[in-house]
Amino acid sequence: MVSVPDAVVLHDGETVVKEQMGPEDCSEMAMEALCRAGDEKADRWRSLGIVWRNVILMALLHIGAVYSILVIPRAKPLTWVWSYVCFIVTALGVTAGAHRLWSHRSYRAKLPLRVFLAAANSMAFQNDIYEWARDHRVHHKYSETDADPHNATRGFFFAHIGWLFVRKHSDVIEKGRKLDVTDLLADPVVQFQRRYYKTSVLIMCFLVPTVVPWYFWGETLWNSYFLASILRYTVSLNVTWLVNSAAHMYGNRPYDQNISPRENRWVTFGAIGEGFHNFHHTFPFDYSTSEFGLRFNPTTCFIDLMCWMGLASNRKKASVETIQSRKLRTGDGNRSGNQSQDHSSVI
Repeated sequence: MVSVPDAVVLHDGETVVKEQMGPEDCSEMAMEALCRAGDEKADRWRSLGIVWRNVILMALLHIGAVYSILVIPRAKPLTWVWSYVCFIVTALGVTAGAHRLWSHRSYRAKLPLRVFLAAANSMAFQNDIYEWARDHRVHHKYSETDADPHNATRGFFFAHIGWLFVRKHSDVIEKGRKLDVTDLLADPVVQFQRRYYKTSVLIMCFLVPTVVPWYFWGETLWNSYFLASILRYTVSLNVTWLVNSAAHMYGNRPYDQNISPRENRWVTFGAIGEGFHNFHHTFPFDYSTSEFGLRFNPTTCFIDLMCWMGLASNRKKASVETIQSRKLRTGDGNRSGNQSQDHSSVI
């Protein structure tokens, strides 16, 4: 057997002398490898289209919310109550407003109610009504695909908050452009809010919640800002996001086991009635988003109250027969509750 020295390479019968690699050469190759790995990692981050502004702002917001918990014992009880009132108004701006009224047209609202819900939606600060409703319609039509803005198949974190940290998938934009949003474009309240959205958010989401406790019962601006604005805003965001994440992953599917959305009682409690998500995706036109009527559904109570006051009408509701038939045909066999309340238009 013939041994060949490290500095010699046999190539097609010819002897070629290869230079010995010194420490400097090894270091240079290692640096090149690290640079290539770094470039590849940077390319992956760029391909995700991370919106660093949102990442930083959301991080600061949640840090502020954690600090706000320390402020609670120092604040006046009336400020606690006011913060909760602001939370309910915020939630209604999303649930009764952007969601059930403008996204699904599940009931009709007169001008005073639409103005109130638009102001409440600005307090929620979750994009203007037009963009919220358009993206929600895309979510329903293309649920759990790349065209879904918060596609739950990409994981809990993405569906909850991660979708705000990256630029929209091109399919979301493309499909959104093809949707019929003429009703939103024709609504003067929606267009007015969209035109003056930043100003309305500044007033409704931050100034009003902060100034009212300071002006009426002498709360410090510091306490009222962190409780009624920062903590309230952060909690309201997360309970809304839980509809996109937890209610698409955890719970039973008594109406349609072939889709991802679930019935989640904890989300129902936090999101004032929006956790009956398997029902909602099965019967998206139903104003109550549930077959249980008023039970566990403050948003439905609010809409019914508005109807009683003459400010809303034409509530759409899936019939008991339709619901039961669908449960038998596509449900997972789990019990979901009693029959529907009958006080609206039945489809």
